Amino acid sequence: MSAFFIDRKLEPLATRVEAGERLSFEDGMTLFASDDLHGIGRLADTVRRRKHGLATYFNVNRHLNPTNVCYADCKFCGFFRKPREEGGYTHNVEENLRMAREAHAQGATELHIVGGLNTRLPFSYYTDLLSALKREFPGMHLKAFTMVELDFFAHFFRMPDEEVIEKLHRAGMDSCPGGGAEIFAEETRRQICSHKTDGQRWLDLAGKVHRAGIKTNATMLYGHIESYEDRVDHLIRLREQQDKSGGFQCFIPLAFYPPGTQLSRLPGPSGIDSLKTIAVSRLLLDNIDHIKAYWVMLGKRLAQTALHFGANDFDGTILKGGELMESYMVEGKGENEASKDEIIKLISEAGFRAVERDTLYHPLREYAAA
Repeated sequence: MSAFFIDRKLEPLATRVEAGERLSFEDGMTLFASDDLHGIGRLADTVRRRKHGLATYFNVNRHLNPTNVCYADCKFCGFFRKPREEGGYTHNVEENLRMAREAHAQGATELHIVGGLNTRLPFSYYTDLLSALKREFPGMHLKAFTMVELDFFAHFFRMPDEEVIEKLHRAGMDSCPGGGAEIFAEETRRQICSHKTDGQRWLDLAGKVHRAGIKTNATMLYGHIESYEDRVDHLIRLREQQDKSGGFQCFIPLAFYPPGTQLSRLPGPSGIDSLKTIAVSRLLLDNIDHIKAYWVMLGKRLAQTALHFGANDFDGTILKGGELMESYMVEGKGENEASKDEIIKLISEAGFRAVERDTLYHPLREYAAA
């Protein structure tokens, strides 16, 4: 670490990072309070290269949102519609299969399946959907349903958690995405998503999914009304859960995009804040291998920069025609499509080696850096 200048307050952290020691809650607060973005980035990049070298992962995927009808009233969401509200939809199984066929024809290896909490659908809708997809596309990985959706299924259909997980897994659910975590701090969570399951319940369900042998991701929504303390608390609680159950594959910091939400008065996070958040995530989450630069929310250029701030995953191609539940089109530009060749070029331009992966991070093919 002595090869570059760093804020003196960060020097003790740099020593521990170099030694591979775990950072504390207080260290996380120190990192967020520091204005030395370059120094924080260098620390995170050191850890990223130690773990992954120049390898930067991506996959070819398709977002599939079966319904946007939802009883919850999350202040940050521009996706949901109330029952009978204009713009609400629920796709039948055949409509979902048609979209899956388009994705398969475009080379997708994964379907990312999430939707609203729709009280008008039977549980069989979800198991029938998974079974139909798996029958027609047995090689397609179905990454389906957040912990919030699993909680909804358990309560609304009055089933034990383990039964919900087992039935969905048997029907074809291969892994789970990381959405719905938002921010775990309860006072803040109540203000932005009061109808959603609480943070501890989200973590407990993730543990049950992991114990069933199913991998998941994890997220944090930042840049709204939360504090730095809330962010560090969120990261530490994820780390503690990972120590217990070990099933988180990837952490995805989600940059809040205000337009179209009930929090549209807020500015959202700056590019500086996003880079710092990604770097701090890499430094605190020592037991979660992969940190994602989610280009759909960051924008493609900032996501390239994030690869030098601890991120080692560029997310997927998000194929043309796919709906995107996170309806935050970056700066209103609609940057929600990218071809495989473009993703490879973006990674290569940043000085890294693009590695196409499957959902479980098995490398499929590698591309030389520029």
